[in-house]
Amino acid sequence: MSNYEYIIAGLPVLQKDAAASSSNPNADEIIDEIRSLLSDRDAARLDFLLRGFDSENLNADFYREALGSRSEFIRKYFAYDLLVRNTRTAWLNKSLGRAEGTDIVTVEQDTDISEEVPAINEVLSQKDILARERELDSLMWNRIEEINVIKVFDLDVILGFVACLKIVDRWIKLDPQTGRELFRKLVEEIRSSRTEQKQ
Repeated sequence: MSNYEYIIAGLPVLQKDAAASSSNPNADEIIDEIRSLLSDRDAARLDFLLRGFDSENLNADFYREALGSRSEFIRKYFAYDLLVRNTRTAWLNKSLGRAEGTDIVTVEQDTDISEEVPAINEVLSQKDILARERELDSLMWNRIEEINVIKVFDLDVILGFVACLKIVDRWIKLDPQTGRELFRKLVEEIRSSRTEQKQ
């Protein structure tokens, strides 16, 4: 029997405590606490998701496994992640005069989301590097919300939370102010979704 409702109901408490402190939220501690409450199977899916935040793992084999996952969140999240990364690589290839297709990861997919490419290219065209990175992460954040928009108490909600938390953690390291703002946004989104479910 899963305890998703218990875990998800506890997420705002974890975040509220971190946001109220003077220090930045510790993503690793929050994730470890979540993992300790999951079954072995669900913890393995969480760990697979986390592997996707290490660039050394992002090869064709990884994406092939991700796109074949039984988890809808993992399938859709990494399909979009692959599209963003390939679009960024293609943009860099063109900007640097490299051969077309260099470093592009090709994986067969069941669904075509290439209509998203123009929006990604629009972000990549920004000259401000920090703003560009912020907007790319905003695209990922929005996709997470889209994947889980009608879900309430299941593992995908937890995986979506962790994916957002990893974005927050990245910005805490790159730009602490942006990281804290994103963390507050994550807190408010979780609180808001819980309030809507009670109505």
